[in-house]
Amino acid sequence: MDIIRSISEMQQRVVAARAAGQTISFVPTMGFLHQGHLSLLDEGRKRGDLLVLSIFVNPAQFGQGEDFDDYPRDLQQDSQMAQDRGVDIIFAPEAAQMYPTGYATYVDVEGISENLCGTSRPGHFRGVCTVVSKLFNIVQPHTAIFGNKDFQQLAVIRRMTRDMNMPVEIIGLAIFREPDGLAMSSRNVYLTPQLREQALVLSQSLVVAREMVASSETESATIISRLREMIRRQPDARIDYIQICHQLTLEDQAHVDADSVLLLAVYIGNTRLIDNGFLEPGHD
Repeated sequence: MDIIRSISEMQQRVVAARAAGQTISFVPTMGFLHQGHLSLLDEGRKRGDLLVLSIFVNPAQFGQGEDFDDYPRDLQQDSQMAQDRGVDIIFAPEAAQMYPTGYATYVDVEGISENLCGTSRPGHFRGVCTVVSKLFNIVQPHTAIFGNKDFQQLAVIRRMTRDMNMPVEIIGLAIFREPDGLAMSSRNVYLTPQLREQALVLSQSLVVAREMVASSETESATIISRLREMIRRQPDARIDYIQICHQLTLEDQAHVDADSVLLLAVYIGNTRLIDNGFLEPGHD
């Protein structure tokens, strides 16, 4: 396994790979890998001759006062985990390479990026789309694999890829959860044992919402009100949003149907966690 930090070297490697007829699968991450990331790598290993993992904590997607400086980083640990999973190349550029002095070009996806996290984290998806488009140009993958935990991010990237005619197949994999239901996240490391216990309210909210729908409750406002009460019982919980949206447009829905997805963002202490799930039977 090689670790490449230079953009030009990465580009040379993938040009040679494509010239040799190899397919390239790609897993973009911000590092501090966990089992959820490893499941993406396993899928990438199946889909490509050359498996590339990027590790880049992207400053453009962090807002003022967010945790860019404190975001967990451990390239040595990540490298060992990646090698064990059959990764061929880790691409780990420096921010100064990705955003050199005078950098002035950004990618915006309108509409679908403006609800949910787009409301509470202005500029976040501009940063996400910019770095993903840059990574696609550098790595030139045939397939890119993402997790469904960042549901809106995946939807925005799908739209960007389609609208910009990028020749990349976007694959989304199911949320990888701890045995107690907590969605795996690099930010879980911030949680004390007491806060981690409170964080279970996110996945428990999904269970309650699905039970309500199974009992013929379809009013989104009624479901959301019940979940707000439930989450507010946790002493260190602060709700960013609880919304029921259409899975493709991410527009709010007044009534639950087969396309409805529940999306939550909740601060547990100072840690912002997200989770989501479909509400109708037959979805993961």
